[in-house]
Amino acid sequence: MTKSRNPLRRIYDWTLSLAERKTSSWWLGLISFSEASFFPIPPDVLLIPLCLGAIRRALKFALICSIASVLGGLAGYAIGFYGWETLEGFFYDFVPGFTPEKFEEISGWYEEWGWYIVFLAGFTPIPYKVFTVASGVMDMALIPFLLASAVSRSARFFLVAILISKFGEPMKERIDRHFNKCALAFGVLLVGGFLLLKVVLH
Repeated sequence: MTKSRNPLRRIYDWTLSLAERKTSSWWLGLISFSEASFFPIPPDVLLIPLCLGAIRRALKFALICSIASVLGGLAGYAIGFYGWETLEGFFYDFVPGFTPEKFEEISGWYEEWGWYIVFLAGFTPIPYKVFTVASGVMDMALIPFLLASAVSRSARFFLVAILISKFGEPMKERIDRHFNKCALAFGVLLVGGFLLLKVVLH
């Protein structure tokens, strides 16, 4: 069997292989942390096989993911707030998902949506790291950023862990096939509900 020449695929395969290590929980936390600012592979890739291999520990794995991802999001925010002018070229050249065009587009989204877009990115397959860094660049209020990150990331990871622990291997195939689309649809509906409530209350 030949190794894939696609760098992202090789990183994906390496991430998946970490589930077999005794230090897999530590790797899960490290990947969850780094994915929130620069790592290209989402922690779900490691979270799912770990939950399948130790179903009784599924919620613990989700908790590790959630805490590490929120802390990583805070690191991404700090990169955007304090170091973007220095690191901008590196991110555009080497981190998938970062382009000048995307950042310009995201600027408009922030003006229109505010913290809702952070929530949507945290729960759905939209690249979370782009929005953590952008939040720092745009000088988004830190407390709403942390709350949106904590709620959305926890909701995503605990939902995956609960589905895996309840339904096992058959659910893995469904998550692989449909989860991102369902998460995006649910996230859009939820944010739409927040905005509707905001309009009604005003």
